[in-house]
Amino acid sequence: MRSRSTNTSTRRSATASTDVSITQRGEQQRDELIEAAIELFAANGYAGTSIRDIAKLTGRSVSNVYHYFADKEALWLAILEYSVQGMPARLRSALEGEGDGLARFRRLVRVHLEESVRHRREAKIFFIDEERLSPAGKRINRQIQKEILDIYLTQLAQLKSAGLIATRNLRVLAFNVLGVINWHLRWQDRIAGVSIEETHEEIVEFILHGMRGPHAAEADGA
Repeated sequence: MRSRSTNTSTRRSATASTDVSITQRGEQQRDELIEAAIELFAANGYAGTSIRDIAKLTGRSVSNVYHYFADKEALWLAILEYSVQGMPARLRSALEGEGDGLARFRRLVRVHLEESVRHRREAKIFFIDEERLSPAGKRINRQIQKEILDIYLTQLAQLKSAGLIATRNLRVLAFNVLGVINWHLRWQDRIAGVSIEETHEEIVEFILHGMRGPHAAEADGA
């Protein structure tokens, strides 16, 4: 015959197991809502997507969506946290390791391109629909963009100090580089027969040659 303590322990174990199952199911449902929101925001825009649309796509009720997210912007911010918010850290990691300044910058651009493709739909949402956000949402988005810009400004300043680039305004150069990286998400699908790897290599070489100016030509003729 089981003791009372054994029975109590068994009940606690069963309760804990049930709690874990409920938590996992809740996390799964939340993730499904985020995925549906990404799909709809990317296809129809932030303004063109409603909570009802998200509920319909997932087969849930509107109240179920509101159980996990207070409003549509809360979903947008969850997408931001899920995807792009970690971008500055991933870019900084790309700068670690061996190599001179140009080699590190090359890794930086390549990782940025790869991460942009990995979160292509999310990137499209953030660049197109920022004006639809509340002031709080805009602050979060712009803080991430500022961190990324600062990473590039720091690296470009180092390359300029080493005499590897010639520019009168580092911020203009940094925005030019970021513009190339971000814009390629719009046209990449229009080029047939070229792999993503080949496309990225072309972009990296274009950026490096353009920002170095006559230095690149001198190096090629050496």
